[in-house]
Amino acid sequence: MSYAHAQVPEPDDAPKPAYFAHIVLYTKQRETMVEWYRKVLGMQVTADTQGLSFLTYDDEHHRVAVIQRDDLDDKVPNTIGMAHFAYNYASLSDLVRIYEYLVSEGIQPYRQINHGPTTSIYYRDPDGNQVELQTDNFDSVEALNAWFASGAFDREPIGVEIDMADIAARFHAGESEADLKRPLQS
Repeated sequence: MSYAHAQVPEPDDAPKPAYFAHIVLYTKQRETMVEWYRKVLGMQVTADTQGLSFLTYDDEHHRVAVIQRDDLDDKVPNTIGMAHFAYNYASLSDLVRIYEYLVSEGIQPYRQINHGPTTSIYYRDPDGNQVELQTDNFDSVEALNAWFASGAFDREPIGVEIDMADIAARFHAGESEADLKRPLQS
């Protein structure tokens, strides 16, 4: 299947889930993982029993499950599989707040990038799973599709590296979210 250019498609009639419910992570260090997700995603533990922890950040019974599995082999780096999972924040202000909070907790991102559609910061959990925290750069699907139609995404499909410390400082100095989130060209 090939597409002429990137775009958010029009809805179709295919049955779709109501929402994405949760992820499940196997680990050999459940307590460390639970604490990391509590900090990074502001989660609370809803259940914790027999080597299984359920965590959530909203009214869902769990968004992340962490299961102790000492019988499994360690993850092999640089192999096929899930690259990362992402969580969206409602505003750049929220993304700046979580970034600054995590820095104060000693948790540093390993990658910071303006993808065009999103401004994103990436972290690795204690087992090396990659977690993206992002905010949308466009206020509407129409604005995003106009940007896609410009060919900017085709020229720079991954995006441009950014410095969240610089963005945070500029945000606190009064620069607008729209200006700070504007897709960049390398």
